[in-house]
Amino acid sequence: MRPSAGPRPERIAILPLRNSVLFPMSVVPINVGRPRSVRLVEELLGQESALVGVLSQKNSENVEPTFEDLYGIGTLARVVKVIRLGPSNYSVVLNGLGRFKLLEQVGLEPFMRADIERVPEPSQSGPDLVKLGQKLRESTREVLGLLPNLPKETASILDNVREPGALADLIASNFPEEHASIHVRQRILEAFDVKARVELVLGMVGRQLEVLRVRDEISSQVQNELSRSQRDYVLRQQMRSIREELGETAEDDEIEQLRERIARAELPLEAEKTARKQLGRLSNMQPQSAEYQVTRNYVEWLADLPWHRTSPDRIDVKEVRRCLDEDHYGLETVKKRIVEYCAIRQLRRDKRGPILLFVGPPGVGKTSLGRSIARAMGRRYGRISLGGVRDEAEIRGHRRTYVGALPGRIIQALKKVGCKNPVLVLDEVDKMGVDMRGDPAAALLEVLDPAQNDSFVDHYIDLPFDLSEVVFIATANYRGNIPEPLKDRMEMIEVLGYTRTEKRAIAEQFLVPKQLRENGLSGEQIGFAREGLETIIDHYTREAGVRSLEREIAAVCRDVTVRFAEKRLDGHVHVTPEVVRELLGPEKHRPELAERKPTPGVALGLGVSSGGGDLLIVEATRMPGKGEIFITGNMRAVMKESAAAAVSFVRSRADRLRLDPEWLRTIDLHLHVPRAGSVRDAASTGVAMFVAVTSLLLGVPTKPEVAVTGELTLRGSILPVSGLKEQILAAHRAGVRTVLIPARNQRDYAEVPEEVRNELEVHFVSRLDQVLPLVLAEPSGALASDRDDPAASGDPAFP
Repeated sequence: MRPSAGPRPERIAILPLRNSVLFPMSVVPINVGRPRSVRLVEELLGQESALVGVLSQKNSENVEPTFEDLYGIGTLARVVKVIRLGPSNYSVVLNGLGRFKLLEQVGLEPFMRADIERVPEPSQSGPDLVKLGQKLRESTREVLGLLPNLPKETASILDNVREPGALADLIASNFPEEHASIHVRQRILEAFDVKARVELVLGMVGRQLEVLRVRDEISSQVQNELSRSQRDYVLRQQMRSIREELGETAEDDEIEQLRERIARAELPLEAEKTARKQLGRLSNMQPQSAEYQVTRNYVEWLADLPWHRTSPDRIDVKEVRRCLDEDHYGLETVKKRIVEYCAIRQLRRDKRGPILLFVGPPGVGKTSLGRSIARAMGRRYGRISLGGVRDEAEIRGHRRTYVGALPGRIIQALKKVGCKNPVLVLDEVDKMGVDMRGDPAAALLEVLDPAQNDSFVDHYIDLPFDLSEVVFIATANYRGNIPEPLKDRMEMIEVLGYTRTEKRAIAEQFLVPKQLRENGLSGEQIGFAREGLETIIDHYTREAGVRSLEREIAAVCRDVTVRFAEKRLDGHVHVTPEVVRELLGPEKHRPELAERKPTPGVALGLGVSSGGGDLLIVEATRMPGKGEIFITGNMRAVMKESAAAAVSFVRSRADRLRLDPEWLRTIDLHLHVPRAGSVRDAASTGVAMFVAVTSLLLGVPTKPEVAVTGELTLRGSILPVSGLKEQILAAHRAGVRTVLIPARNQRDYAEVPEEVRNELEVHFVSRLDQVLPLVLAEPSGALASDRDDPAASGDPAFP
């Protein structure tokens, strides 16, 4: 029924309302905090019986609504009370008076204003309307009996309100918001016809009454199972009963999805039995519980692991050789052993073979060799970094009783690659540590043992998993840090550092093209001269590998890219030594030999560090004193013992060296080795310390391009050293031309690249009396008499 057209338009202030609808004849407190609404309330302060028009928002998320965001029908209300809650926050009590229609917008600032037209309440009556009102009262009373959250005063007011339209407004105003949306309430407010309004409210109450009846019926069905410890279980039973009443299926149920994933995963019999048992437990848990999440994660891990998924092998020795040559320059000995390894796997039916361990300094391509093997074999590639790992659980996994438990890195890597026969590179196995949480290296023993790893049990999965088809490849920088039991399970392949020529070839064939692509350059814009690359190698890097070399080449390319982008260059850039110095700045490294002057008490030694071989300068000096010996340079205990042995041997041979037997009584001796803290095989500096002390006491300098290595004994014998190849390469890089090495290292010298051997003069020595004539700058016959001394000519321990 359309209201009569009597009332004339009124101009009033508009108050937007979020998440609620104000009905006539209701008194409601609301909080006001938005800027426009605050300005409106402050404008009305002090006014008696001030009127505002209340319109509900269509979208409650809109902070500053316009008239387009508001409904067109609202409630005219009187401001009963205003309470100040804060600087810009008020509580306003509103009393709804009647409905109105929005006619025309007036403005938004300082607050919303509009012209409205009041809608008078129509006076309707009739038997049908009376019956609808009575039915609405009865349904509402029934809802009150099942819905205790409804305001209690509503029940007493039901009998006092006789008008059906006012009754409908009362019930809609007090009905809980969770059971009636804003849009439903707005439809009731916009129903000017009383009969239509009562029918809308009756439908809303009826729907809620059906839901409450079903809930009451469900509660009765599960009441016999109720107990204090089963509250969560009862809630799940209610959810299940609701699904049955609604006729819904469980196709989208999370548990059903897990069950389907388990079926598709083709788990082994024992794993499938465990998974189904966990699914049964999962169905009786509340999804919000912590145990539910732990069990669900465990079942998901079981479903995601590649129990039977494999990638096909396509091992072809020719393809392996081609991939290695494409990805790596040089390393012929290493490539030969890898080809042999792949040939054996090609012919053996069980596909098992030794675990390869690549040992060498950083940047020589150990990890990328594993990637090349995976590409050549057609297998997926995974990498596990073990540097800094100190917890055994990182390998075997954590037990599920711990918070945040996860499988070990082996199982995680297999899940990531998605098959059970990948190539897994165990990177930096020499960097693992030991502490109170266990020894991860000991946990790797089972993983790398072909006789045991077909039933590897991760603590988290707690089921045997077959690792026998995985190709494990380990890498390390220093063999001495690898425990012997673990080293015994692997075949060690030494990856030496590169020579100067090899570095230049690698830069030309691999590094320069890669950096040109990454920096958006082409061969027409920039080219590296051979001399320019050699300048970078000699004066801007000092390493066994090529990692720093690649960084310096990248720095040159970036600088050139910037100059092209700024249009400071428009032609071809030829990177010569001069251009390198201009772009990279002053030289970072100069050969030690270039700065060395022939000085008594200085000798060149060789050692092995984490970066490969290293050239060590051993310095000795003396000053007046009482025979004390000072040893500095952050030396390790073995190096200090070598220094003490060298001094003791010189004292024992004082007569043959033509020294005063009491030479140490009136002086203090100081031995210093810069960068000694980085040396791993400290015993190899023993001969160099003997040369430095002898040179100092005789006053004869050593030859500037001669380096020595070897461990000495108190009887003058020279023992072999480890890492000879790295030491020889370090001497070659530093410009040394003559090297003295222990005679018992002659077999190791044969593995040094031929290019290096052709440029070095090598002397094999077994006793200290052979050293001084080859090292001292002036011939000295100090030890010549030793050769005729029967007591000095032989060493029973080292003939």
